[in-house]
Amino acid sequence: MSEVQNGQACMYLGATLGAYGFGGGHPFGRDRMEAFQRRAAEKGLEELVRVCSPVTAGRDLLERFHAPEYVERVRTLAERGGGYLDLGDTPAEPGIFEAGSTVVGSAVDGAERLLRGDCTAVFVPIAGLHHARRDRASGFCVFNDCGVVIETLKRDHGLQRIAYVDIDAHHGDGVFYEFEADPAVWIADIHQDGRTLFPGTGDAEERGKGAAEGTKLNLPQQPGADEGDFRTAWEEVEAHLDRARPEFIILQCGADSLAGDPLTDLAFSPATHARAAARLQERTASCRGGLLALGGGGYNRENLAEAWTEVVAALARVS
Repeated sequence: MSEVQNGQACMYLGATLGAYGFGGGHPFGRDRMEAFQRRAAEKGLEELVRVCSPVTAGRDLLERFHAPEYVERVRTLAERGGGYLDLGDTPAEPGIFEAGSTVVGSAVDGAERLLRGDCTAVFVPIAGLHHARRDRASGFCVFNDCGVVIETLKRDHGLQRIAYVDIDAHHGDGVFYEFEADPAVWIADIHQDGRTLFPGTGDAEERGKGAAEGTKLNLPQQPGADEGDFRTAWEEVEAHLDRARPEFIILQCGADSLAGDPLTDLAFSPATHARAAARLQERTASCRGGLLALGGGGYNRENLAEAWTEVVAALARVS
């Protein structure tokens, strides 16, 4: 795909990125990118942003976050095909190694563009795979692009105050626990209460460990939580970011927190995603780069199309 040199917000689109997903009626199907892209075209968003081609990460980049043995296990099992990479949510389908590597590569490329000043905001729709741990897959997530981005920001760019904001209905456990004791990573996570939803984590009392105590914020919501509940929680997110004074901001904007998702029980609207994106992008005026927004979950195709196009529209308006 050729890049369109118009606009300051960037959006990654392409078949290799959209290939991340699973067949056989799996909730995380390979039609998610198409659903978003169709709605984005209807709204004319591709004319407002710069469209960027997906980038595939090499093993050295994957291993900034993941254990080499795990990366090799994914490659081997995917090549063989069949079975699962976890206890039953994440199939080892042929091509998933390459597709997962493209999710990571595109997210990291987006972060690098922001730090170079090539654009003021980035949206990667098939990304935000926040459940994968350093040594294992989990919850439809093979490689954790969020984790790789964070490690790259620290290792290559020396950033010491990175904010990760997650509004997916599921707690971002693969980010939270892998950086729980890292004071450089400030996390704010609005999610459905773990007592009622996978992965069963994210208690409000968990605020970080050791030198990172107070750098983490969990805001669990009860089933049925709506726009008003989100606004209340968002005030706490804003206060947390005031304390963080981040150099870089990542937003995981999973659309499964919208009313009508088949796997979750929250009742937010696309306006929550627009608000989060706009408010965080405004904060990047004091950062080294703009906002990196990652699509995350969302299993009602109409919902994800609406939420993500609202995010892109917000980024285009404030860029």
